[in-house]
Amino acid sequence: MKADPAVQRRLLDLAKVDAELSRVTHRRRTLPEIAEIAEAEKQFRAKQDALTTIETTLGDLNREVKRQETEIDQVRAREERDRKLLQAGSVGAKQLTDLEHELATLGRRRAALEDDLLELMERREAVEADIQHARVSLDKAQEALSDAARRRDSALADLESTETKRTADRKLMVTQFPVPLLALYDRVRTHKGIGAALLQSRRCGACRIELDRHAFAQVKDSPADEVVQCEECDAIMVRTGESGL
Repeated sequence: MKADPAVQRRLLDLAKVDAELSRVTHRRRTLPEIAEIAEAEKQFRAKQDALTTIETTLGDLNREVKRQETEIDQVRAREERDRKLLQAGSVGAKQLTDLEHELATLGRRRAALEDDLLELMERREAVEADIQHARVSLDKAQEALSDAARRRDSALADLESTETKRTADRKLMVTQFPVPLLALYDRVRTHKGIGAALLQSRRCGACRIELDRHAFAQVKDSPADEVVQCEECDAIMVRTGESGL
């Protein structure tokens, strides 16, 4: 394939644009914020689950406290009824003995219930403190997630801006090349990653492999308008004064 040496040299500018576009694509996939967000989301879900578990425990304790208070109220009501019967003085000796025995039993029952209630309320107070800590921890996890998302979005916006500009530059540049030359360049770039590179000091700028004597002699003997490719990576080797020919 033949192409004006000046046109071939412009392939280096196109290769620079394509390299930058490739870097944008690679960076978009490998932004550190992406992994950071994944970890932050994992931590956030863990904090959410922990808070839900503690809130469930508090709900259970609240129901138990309410049940305990209801039972205590019932015992107190029974005690009050028995006292009124005693104070009325209208009961017989046997019923009097039964009432006194029942009051003693109710008193012990109420004391045990009140001790249990006190323990439940202390546990509830501790769980409420745990909830406050869990909410603070969850808020921090949310803040870390939001911060990572903001930084990711900012980085993506910068990459989008660079990609848009370089894509526009490329559209203008490709009009400067003959269709066969551009097709060869694009085909090599698609399969090998780099379509053209500078031949510098007998070394291919794409694969960085130095040409052996035979290959270098062939390149040196090729006409200036001959499009030469690297035997190793197929990249178009652009010859300039730096090529050592």
